[in-house]
Amino acid sequence: MKSVKAIFVKQARDAIKNATIFIQFILFPIMAYVMTTLISDPSIPHNMFIFMFAAMFVGMTPLLLISSAISEDKEHKSLRFLSMAGVKPYHYLLGIVGFILIACALVSVVFALLAQLSGMMMVRFIAILLLCSVASALLGAIIGVFSKNQQSATALATPIALIFALVPLLSQFNDSLKMVGNFFYTQQMNVIFGSDPSASIVKPLLIILANIAVFLVLFILAYKKKGLNS
Repeated sequence: MKSVKAIFVKQARDAIKNATIFIQFILFPIMAYVMTTLISDPSIPHNMFIFMFAAMFVGMTPLLLISSAISEDKEHKSLRFLSMAGVKPYHYLLGIVGFILIACALVSVVFALLAQLSGMMMVRFIAILLLCSVASALLGAIIGVFSKNQQSATALATPIALIFALVPLLSQFNDSLKMVGNFFYTQQMNVIFGSDPSASIVKPLLIILANIAVFLVLFILAYKKKGLNS
């Protein structure tokens, strides 16, 4: 637990010092608030912009930050020193992913407040956002493990993040794209948010869990092949 806490604190300090990381956490809620405030069209579904930017946040931010953090530590040989200090790879991953998920939880609360959710609706909203953040974090970890340096991680993670963030939005206008997007956890998150509160969410929830399971298996395979100290 000391090792996990140390990595957690390290990542928190890096985030505070890095304006780019801080901006990624506040940009999407600000955009959701501005769009909701400026555009008041009765034909637009309630909280559409908030749910849309929440999906974009989950699809991009955890993925980009995890892949960048792991690849940066690999590039700067930080992982080698951590390993010499007795920090296990899973300690490192728990610490770095734990910080990102807690930060995502705080942003999820902001989105829920913007959407004026309360009670069990707020709990369900935050839980779904965190579940999808886990999927994004695992995908980002896979990219970070395979990347040789931070530049290559960014080059690979950015288009993947854009796909998972924008496909749910664009699939509203294209049926073929919607069929593909139905396999994405971000698309299923939009399905849950856009459905009636009393409707069953079992199917989209199972697809989200299937995404997590697939990413977890891929990460295990990537870790066995490349490791964190390569």
